Amino acid sequence: MNGDPARARFFAMQAMRLGGLMMVIAALLGLNGVLPVPPVAAWPLLIVGLIEIFVIPQILARHWRTIDE
Repeated sequence: MNGDPARARFFAMQAMRLGGLMMVIAALLGLNGVLPVPPVAAWPLLIVGLIEIFVIPQILARHWRTIDE
């Protein structure tokens, strides 16, 4: 495996997005009654999943940019 930090960071960001997507799908399935997830748990799961998809990769990229400079 290559020791390129950009490659590792790219895969870390994609793993975060994939995990967030899985949370969002589970929350939506719970809200629609397909999975036995109560709505009181599905709504926070949905919010955390969306944050993990859209916000966390941006924070990581900003953090890694300041480390490299």
